[in-house]
Amino acid sequence: MTTMAEKNEKAEKAEKTVPMNIALVAHDHKKPDLLAWARYNKGSLQGHSLCATGTTGALLEKELGVKIKKLKSGPLGGDQQVGALIAEGAVDMLIFFWDPLEPQPHDPDVKALLRLAVVWNIPVACDRATADFLISSPLMKNGYRRIMPDFKSYLNRPAAQTKQ
Repeated sequence: MTTMAEKNEKAEKAEKTVPMNIALVAHDHKKPDLLAWARYNKGSLQGHSLCATGTTGALLEKELGVKIKKLKSGPLGGDQQVGALIAEGAVDMLIFFWDPLEPQPHDPDVKALLRLAVVWNIPVACDRATADFLISSPLMKNGYRRIMPDFKSYLNRPAAQTKQ
């Protein structure tokens, strides 16, 4: 038989959010959208570890009043820093409001970041609608263990034979 204390403890555990490492990135014309989204979801973002690229991080920290690990600006290597964190397993989710209508001087970095998120099976939101679905998912509270890709066969493949 379950005691009342055990029921309360179980209920408390069910309500606690399992902290995630969330990276937040936005191109210049999308920063207002990301700020509005983050403001609306401030309660849901609290309790998670947040990092962001350059100016976006400073704006979010000021807007939300929470500590954000600030990386370099995207064009100065910030996108690559986020990509490295993903590859190291230090990012669980990427919220990246990129601007599809504006050419970016660092487009190869943007593509590489999105590619790494897919390679390492990280949930990615590139617009507000998708970000809303991710942040409101029950998996945000109950914890989510993503399936880690197994690259052993890729890493152990025979070296390419060269013609002599």
